[in-house]
Amino acid sequence: MSEMQSQLPNIDAALFQQPAATSFAAMGASTHPPRFLLLYGSLRERSYSRLLTEEAARLLEAMGAEVRIYDPRGLPLPDEAPESDPKVMELRELVQWAEGMVWCSPERHGAMTGIMKSQIDWIPLSIGAVRPTQGKTLAVMEVSGGSQSFNAVNQLRILGRWMRMITIPNQSSVPKAFLEFDDAGRMKPSSYYDRVVDVMEELVKFTLLTRDVAPYLVDRYSERKESAEALSQRVNQRSI
Repeated sequence: MSEMQSQLPNIDAALFQQPAATSFAAMGASTHPPRFLLLYGSLRERSYSRLLTEEAARLLEAMGAEVRIYDPRGLPLPDEAPESDPKVMELRELVQWAEGMVWCSPERHGAMTGIMKSQIDWIPLSIGAVRPTQGKTLAVMEVSGGSQSFNAVNQLRILGRWMRMITIPNQSSVPKAFLEFDDAGRMKPSSYYDRVVDVMEELVKFTLLTRDVAPYLVDRYSERKESAEALSQRVNQRSI
């Protein structure tokens, strides 16, 4: 018995790996612009979460990224329509296309909006053998009508973790959002705007650092073991 097996008897030595920088150092670097999908959580004509999302999109594009903003109008409630619904298919295709995401919700009754949650609920943890969000980056933002709060961004962080995304440390929370945008819908100069710049800059950097090595980052011992067991069962089962 090897020393590792004697110290870690519950480990399958054939599937155990020691993380090492050399495991991903040779991976090729993508040359295309980083791709981001932006979601917002309000259908109001003057939606401050949409206006903040549009500011984020401008910044990302100025930083060399390719950006898509999903319009949630017409998206059915989860389980209200089949997965073949055009708005559901559009959302899922964009999620698979993106290498990172921005989620921006208003805070309503101390929480994210139902519109925001519905969009995330329509994103599955897996589509066939593909996990559309796993290993991708995420930035979270919120707007509120009153004093500054972090309830919505905290909830979005929980969802990001559940979707196995790399949620960046920085975040944006804009209080009294009705005071922070001009008549043309552009965000006024302020420390809140500067924070949005910081968040988008950090998102791009994290995406550039992780997008090519995401398969290695999300490779897990438990899943390697499960896959090996499933393969063994399939190969060794009797023909029917």
